[in-house]
Amino acid sequence: MSAAESRRRWWPRSVRARTAMAVASTAAAVLAAIGWWLHHDVYHQSAQIAEDQAQAPLLALADQLRQGVTPSPRSSVPYEVVATGRSTPVASGGGMNAFPRGSRHVLPAPPASLRPIDDDDGGFGYASYELRVPERNDAARSFELGGRTYPVLSTDIWAGELTREQRAALGVSPDATMRVYVVVLPHTAEAITANIDLLLLRAALAGLLLITAVTYFTVRIALRPVEAIRTATASVTAGDPRERVTVPATGHEITALATTINTTLQRLDEAAAQQRRFVADAAHELRSPLTTLLTSLEVALAYPDRTDWPAAVDTAARQTRRLQHLAEDLLLLARLDAHAPAADSTSVDLVVLVHRLAEQGTPPDRPVTLTADTAAPAYVHGSPGDHERLLRNLVDNAVRHATSSVRISVRTYSNDVELSVHDDGPGIPGEDSERIFERFVRLDEARTRGCGGTGLGLPIARELAHRHHGSLSLVPSDLGACFKLRLPRVPTPKPKD
Repeated sequence: MSAAESRRRWWPRSVRARTAMAVASTAAAVLAAIGWWLHHDVYHQSAQIAEDQAQAPLLALADQLRQGVTPSPRSSVPYEVVATGRSTPVASGGGMNAFPRGSRHVLPAPPASLRPIDDDDGGFGYASYELRVPERNDAARSFELGGRTYPVLSTDIWAGELTREQRAALGVSPDATMRVYVVVLPHTAEAITANIDLLLLRAALAGLLLITAVTYFTVRIALRPVEAIRTATASVTAGDPRERVTVPATGHEITALATTINTTLQRLDEAAAQQRRFVADAAHELRSPLTTLLTSLEVALAYPDRTDWPAAVDTAARQTRRLQHLAEDLLLLARLDAHAPAADSTSVDLVVLVHRLAEQGTPPDRPVTLTADTAAPAYVHGSPGDHERLLRNLVDNAVRHATSSVRISVRTYSNDVELSVHDDGPGIPGEDSERIFERFVRLDEARTRGCGGTGLGLPIARELAHRHHGSLSLVPSDLGACFKLRLPRVPTPKPKD
C-alpha cells in the first residue's frame, strides 16, 4: 500500500472530523508555543526572584566582614569568601560542602587593587592606607560548580577598612581585596516551573479535548442545512423537476448555496421543458410530411389505375425534401446546442457570400427581386459554411414574406461588420420581435407551411450569430421586416505569395 493510499485510509472522510482535527492540530501548535513561552518566562521570573532574595544574605555577609567577624558556616544560601593572595577561602558555608569534592574554592579571587602606605605607627587602617571603595558587583554571573553552572552574586570589600587585629583574624593582608560570593540555587525555580508545566499540560489536554468536541458538534450543527439540501436535491427527478430546496432564513453561506441550487434547478427545469417542447414540436413537424407522404403512397397503391403517378411522385419528392431539410435543421441545432467547435474556421468575406446569393436568385415560385448593396470587403472570423447558412436562412425568410423585393446591405465599421436583410412584406408586429426567434414558431402557420418553412430558420440564424460572437435582431422598419446582423470584424488577410 502506497503512502498516499495509507493516508487516505486513515484520514477521516467526514468534514466534521476533518475540521475538528484541523482545529485541534492548530490549537495544539498554539498551546505548545504558549506553553514553551510560559515555561521559560516562569523559570526566568522564579530565578530572578531567587536572585533578588539572595541580595539580603550577600549584604549581611559583607557587613560581618567589614566588622572583622568571620561569617558562620550556617547560612540560608551557599556562600564563599575569597581574598587576594589566598589559595583557600576566607570563609564558606550554607551548603558549599554539598558540592562534589574539588568544587570548593573554584571561585576566582579578586586582583589586588590597593597599594600599602607607611604603617610604622601601627595606627588605624584608615590613617595608614589610601582608601578606595572596591567595586560592588551585585549582578549575577555564572560559574561552574560540580559540573553544573550556577548564577552567583558577588561584592568586594577592601581589607584596608579593617583594623590590624581584624585582618589578622580573617587572615588577609592589608592590600588584599575580599570578595563575597553567594550562589543562587535554581532548585526552587525548577520546582515551580515543573509544577507549572504539569498544570499547563493538564490544561492543554483538557482544552484540546474541549476544542475538538466543540468544533465537531458546531460543524455538525452548521452542516445540518447542507444535509437537508442534499436530501432535497437527491429527491429531484426527471418526473418531478419542480422540487426545490428550503432556503434558510439565516442569511449566511448556506442561504446562498440553497439559492444557487434552486436557481440551477430552475434553469434545468426550464431546459428540460424546452427540450420536451422541442421534441414534441419536432415529432409534430416530422409527422405532418410523413403522414402526407404515406397517404399519397397508399392512395396510389390502392388505386394504381386512377393515380396520376407524376403528381404522386412529385408530392412524395416534395415531402421527402421537406423531411430532409427538417432533419438537417435538427442536426444543426443539436450541434449548436452541444457547442461543437467549427472545424474550418477562417476569415470569411461576407460581401462575397452576399453576391453569391444574389447571383443564385430566388425560387421560380417566388418572383422577388434580390439586390445587394455592398462596398469594401467585410471580413469576419468563422466557418464559411456556417456564415453561408446564416445568410441563406435570412434571405429565404425575407423572400418567403416579401412582396416584390429583398435588399441585402453590408456596412463595415472600425470593429464590427453590419449586415441587414430588408424585405417589403407585411412586416412583423413589435410584440413578436423576439418570439420569432423561438424554435418552431410561425406567425402565419398555414402560409409558412405551404412555402416549406419549418420555423427553425431564424432560431438557427441567431444561434449561428451567437456562436460567432455576434448578434441578430429585428429592427423597426417603415416597410416590411428588417433583420440586422452584427459580427466582429477581422483585418483583411494578406494575399498568399
